[in-house]
Amino acid sequence: MSGDGSAWVDLFLEAQAAERGAALNSLMAYRRDLDAYAAHLEARGHGVGTATRTQIEAFLIACEAEGLAASTRARRLSAIRGLYRFAHEEGLRDDDPAIRITGPQKPKSLPKTLSEADVDALLSAAEDMGETEAERLRDTSLMQLLYATGMRVSELIGLPVSAARGDPRMLLVRGKGGKERMVPLSPAARDAMAAWLAHRDTEQARAKIDSGAPVSPHLFPSRGKAGHLTRVWFHSRIKALSAFAMLDPNRVSPHVLRHAFATHLLAGGADLRAIQTMLGHADISTTEIYTHVLESRLKELVLTHHPLARE
Repeated sequence: MSGDGSAWVDLFLEAQAAERGAALNSLMAYRRDLDAYAAHLEARGHGVGTATRTQIEAFLIACEAEGLAASTRARRLSAIRGLYRFAHEEGLRDDDPAIRITGPQKPKSLPKTLSEADVDALLSAAEDMGETEAERLRDTSLMQLLYATGMRVSELIGLPVSAARGDPRMLLVRGKGGKERMVPLSPAARDAMAAWLAHRDTEQARAKIDSGAPVSPHLFPSRGKAGHLTRVWFHSRIKALSAFAMLDPNRVSPHVLRHAFATHLLAGGADLRAIQTMLGHADISTTEIYTHVLESRLKELVLTHHPLARE
């Protein structure tokens, strides 16, 4: 092993993937952040394996000087902390130079959301926009499932077809770190998923007969490398649906639909712990941001409609 710690990053990422089930996107982000850190040290004659707290802090100062956002700097520090914690636990290094470094506070901004009327418009667009029946069935199933469950887009597009078999009332979702959770399905989502599943199965059977193509294990198969629809494709599709629904595409994204799911549930009286479970949040404090969304909307209603608020 290299004495300057150049091989540590690979070992650290392998451990993250094997022991914690880190997603590919997370591993790629760690890789980019740690490569930037290593390049900064190398340019100044230092190495990852021998870096001191002062040198780590100098890197963070340089990131700020570059104009990087607080969230980006906090993410980079998180990657560096994880690397040195791993090195210390594995006996690669006697100390942990990053353990006492405090990062920038990420500003908490209220998540963007949509009204129930906006969501209804999007769901209607999914039923009408596609040029073929297959596109309309697929889009309707995707949008109904997203709004009914609050899934992350990566969880939605990667759903195995086995999860949809048997007209389930609950859907088993595999989330971050490989953690599984159950989310209930609305009647509309179940009907949309069943209609898409029937069409998908027919098309898969026809392809197998015509060309011997293997049957896909995914609910939303595609010919791409992943074997299922991609995040980029779905992000583009939801923008198109937004425009079709006469909504501003800049206001709509898969994650905004996830926020709408949580906000509408909370407004309807759902328990915050139940919403935390359905969203797959590890910490309740992450879910609590939706209470602030409601407070903001209530304040806006009062200022807009209360007689004493009018000039």
